[in-house]
Amino acid sequence: MSDLTGSLPHLRQDVFHAPDLARLTAGPRSTHPVRVLLLYGSLRERSYSRLLVQEAARILQALGAETKIFDPRDLPLPDSVPATHPKVQELRSLSLWSEAHVWCSPERHGAISGVMKAQIDWIPLEVGSVRPTQGRTLAVMQVSGGSQSFNAVNTLRLLGRWMRMITIPNQSSVAKAYQEFEDDGRMKPSAYYERVVDVMEELMKFTLLTRDVAGYLTDRYSERKEDAAKLEARVNLKAI
Repeated sequence: MSDLTGSLPHLRQDVFHAPDLARLTAGPRSTHPVRVLLLYGSLRERSYSRLLVQEAARILQALGAETKIFDPRDLPLPDSVPATHPKVQELRSLSLWSEAHVWCSPERHGAISGVMKAQIDWIPLEVGSVRPTQGRTLAVMQVSGGSQSFNAVNTLRLLGRWMRMITIPNQSSVAKAYQEFEDDGRMKPSAYYERVVDVMEELMKFTLLTRDVAGYLTDRYSERKEDAAKLEARVNLKAI
């Protein structure tokens, strides 16, 4: 077997660091309630994605979280208005406030709804040096009008990864959602309901585990290298 312990000439050694367990476990821990933003993907008067998000919010509050649900009504289509639009600013402010997200979309034509995608598209990867979603935890859910499917949650997972979020392993997919809610909007007792409880409980645990070290978890060699090169360029420019 060949020796793989030789030098790594392509690495910039001053910004290449082995993971430090102490940085993941030491230091003060936050004690405020976990802050969770919940998004849903339908504008129907009786929106099952909204009802499921409301049920999830109740569970999260019982688990000790502070929750806020964004109302997507009046949110313009992406790029149709400036980012200064009040609804866009509201959504972005909530994303910055949050430590965790819950995304719930109806499955529409085998994918997420346009309402859901528009909300995610309005949250940028980066605003200046601030990333509104990086390092935040994410739970994904979907509702279906027919048999159980996982197309929407799979798409939401892809988007969560693209937004540099920590998407938890568990998820919820509620089939024939019209049968799972009472007339008053409360979810009926069922295995689907119990799965939602499981998902919210897991989201809380992952958020408590990661929120104080999210910056270190998402700290990347490639970005440290880029930042170091920019700093050197500025220093060299001043020296001229």
